[in-house]
Amino acid sequence: MSTTEARAGREREAASLPVARAGSRRASAFLARRSLKAHRRAWAAVFAAAGAAAALLGAFALVIGSLLLAQPPVERYAGADAVVAAGQKVSYTAKPWGGEPATVTAYLPERVRLDRGLVAKAAAAEGVASAVADDSVPVVLGSGAAATGRSWPSAALTRYELTGGRAPGTADEVVLDTALAPAGTGPGDTVLLRAGGPARPYTVSGLARSDRDAGPAVFFTEARLTSLGGHPGTVDAIGVVAAPGVSPAALRASLDAALPGRAGGGEIRVLTGAERGEGEHLDALGGRGDLLALLGSVAGTVVMVALLVISSTLAQAVHQRSAELALLRAVGASPRQLRSAIGREAGRVAVSAAVLGGIGAVPLGLLMRSVLTTEVLPLPVPVWLPFAAGAVGAALVALAARPVAMLAARRITRLRPSVAMAAAGAPEPGDPGRVRTVAGLLLALAGAGSAGFATTQGGQAAAVAASGSATSLVIAVALLGPRTARVAVRVLGAPLRRGAGVSGFLAARSTAAHVRRLGAALTPVVLVTAFVCVQLGASSTLERAGDRQAAAALRADLMVTGPAGGLPSGAADAVRATPGVAAATGVLRSAVVLAHREAGEPVLERLPVLGVTADQLEGTLDLGVTAGGLGALRGPGTVAVGADRAGSLGAGVGDTVELRLGDGTRVAPKIVAVYERALGVGDFVFPREALTAHVSAVRDQAVLIRTDGPGSGPVASALREALTPYGAVRVGPASDGAVRAAPATSGEDDAMIVIGVGVIGGFALLAVVSTLALISVGRRRELRLLRLVGAGRGQVTRMLLLETALVAGAGLALGTLVAAVPLTAFSVALAGSAPYMEPARYGVLVLAVVVAAAAGTLLPGRRGR
Repeated sequence: MSTTEARAGREREAASLPVARAGSRRASAFLARRSLKAHRRAWAAVFAAAGAAAALLGAFALVIGSLLLAQPPVERYAGADAVVAAGQKVSYTAKPWGGEPATVTAYLPERVRLDRGLVAKAAAAEGVASAVADDSVPVVLGSGAAATGRSWPSAALTRYELTGGRAPGTADEVVLDTALAPAGTGPGDTVLLRAGGPARPYTVSGLARSDRDAGPAVFFTEARLTSLGGHPGTVDAIGVVAAPGVSPAALRASLDAALPGRAGGGEIRVLTGAERGEGEHLDALGGRGDLLALLGSVAGTVVMVALLVISSTLAQAVHQRSAELALLRAVGASPRQLRSAIGREAGRVAVSAAVLGGIGAVPLGLLMRSVLTTEVLPLPVPVWLPFAAGAVGAALVALAARPVAMLAARRITRLRPSVAMAAAGAPEPGDPGRVRTVAGLLLALAGAGSAGFATTQGGQAAAVAASGSATSLVIAVALLGPRTARVAVRVLGAPLRRGAGVSGFLAARSTAAHVRRLGAALTPVVLVTAFVCVQLGASSTLERAGDRQAAAALRADLMVTGPAGGLPSGAADAVRATPGVAAATGVLRSAVVLAHREAGEPVLERLPVLGVTADQLEGTLDLGVTAGGLGALRGPGTVAVGADRAGSLGAGVGDTVELRLGDGTRVAPKIVAVYERALGVGDFVFPREALTAHVSAVRDQAVLIRTDGPGSGPVASALREALTPYGAVRVGPASDGAVRAAPATSGEDDAMIVIGVGVIGGFALLAVVSTLALISVGRRRELRLLRLVGAGRGQVTRMLLLETALVAGAGLALGTLVAAVPLTAFSVALAGSAPYMEPARYGVLVLAVVVAAAAGTLLPGRRGR
């Protein structure tokens, strides 16, 4: 053959390649269209799973996007052009194991105040018309209504205007908010107010009204408010009004130049525009950061669950067509054509499901947002966000479906035609394959190792390790599905054969012959059981342990509590002076920030703490001291530490511990006692005087009382009489809630439980229904065959019921076992006890799983019976 002829042959071959590829694509598209119509019932289950996954992913994208955009509302400072406030963040830099130095930040829970001398500097800055010191104190009217006490000059910052009367001119005059003033009250009248002590009368010099909802206020003279605030050298914030024509950017630059330096170790911030709300709501952004971290963790679980459900459903849909694919392979279809056809089918189903799921993500995301939004941090939803969030969820599902389906079809499509024909009639393989088995075993070992690591850690590190353990074990069960199903059949199959007659025999033989199918059915049941048990069990365990320790620590008979702002100063002294009171301990709540390392990583942990009147502590609280003594808890340089926290810090009695108080002040108090009941009262207990200069409001939240008589009734009556000048205070039996360092569950925790259990648990239950429905659709020929060979309709129905019971029972048992491993590690590490879950909650979970399994098995299979 000449060179010319060879070249011409190569050119013809090259020209024919695009034609051949186009023909292959047309063949794949034809197979996909025909198969999609023939298997629409099977694809319906995939459609449901993919749509739900897209809705769930899009909803989380919407909530996370809304949180990233959230800013505290501007209400109190609506009339200010800028707000000068101290920085509310602290940072900690450390070098992780084998890495570069890393810096973490945390928001401070108490207000960092500014030097009062900065007010004059701000007023002298270029472009400033006026600068006003803004302080506040809690105030209670004689009627019991709570309000905020402010200075009259600061009324301009909230756009208050007098509707009658005049500004206060003396220390015993006030201006009342019209929303707060009792009916008929006007200038010249007298009102009874409690602000920092017993109630005393004030003359109403005027009434004022604002167009902003910043909460009811009472306005004093600036000198009187400074005296009531108790910090004459500092101010909470500075409100600045710009001169006409000065832009926010120019005002910020001018103030930045006029106010150099730092306040309390944090930078001085100039806030303009939407940032002004940060000066009002101290912890709003801190709460946003905590929520983002929680949502990020849950969102990672959602992605894992969604991919696991989609891949399991697609794999089962493809596996049910193994005989058909083998036959097509035997008659000449190429592996590439078959994989392409399966991918096209899955892609079309997933795209349509993802579009509907993306639309459904909007109402679901808005529902989740309504659970998380608060008055201090409303979550905005700009017009573009729902579209973007829905598109994200839809894109993730649509992009994942095709490669997963092609991978699931890989085993049967790569067989030679002759082998494929034999495989079409071969029994269902019972083993998951070598790669899946090895991967499943490795993940099971990793899950067990993470659980073991969690027992050696504390705090967030233990929670993260336990969560990683649960995730690894759930995926391991999914990969080892056929093997776990075989164990379940061996354990539960014998009772079915012996005790359920013909139907039991059929159910046992059917499950034993199709362990791969049973493994696919077990996976979503294990998933929902493990996920819900971990979510509910962790919170229930800590709540129960904390309640028990707080109750064990309480020695008081009575307690005095007040309004939300706390008890007026002097109330605790009045209690101690009451006859029959043997000991009285004031309880001041605050928080500290602890800088330390967990697993080598730098961590800033915010911990609630108690400040107590230490000289009478032993009569009202028993902390379970194991070393040292509470008698030495005196002065600002001492602290008592929980045993677990002391152990994690490697510290003991006589050592010092470095902390940042609520306002960022660095301290290194000496440990004078180590105690056991830290879950009940917190990791640190301070003398009250160590915290008073570092809290936003020096108000005891309760006074614990130990009486010295045979009964507390007469003492309670005497206390009510002694506390009459302090107004709305309550005397009642002591409860452990007064000594709990923090609520057992916060509002954020409750919201995350609702989202985690309600939304994700609901999706997992839908996965149970869709997976079992898919399996039931593929069994219709099997059920018809049983009817043809003589099985009665009732026998077949009872067989399906028994199989449902086996799937639900085995899945619940495996899921509970999977959850028990990380939960036990978590409980031992943090509570020192076995995990606990309320029986009623577990009962609801069992009922939901049984109903979902029955719906997925019986309803689709009714035609085959």
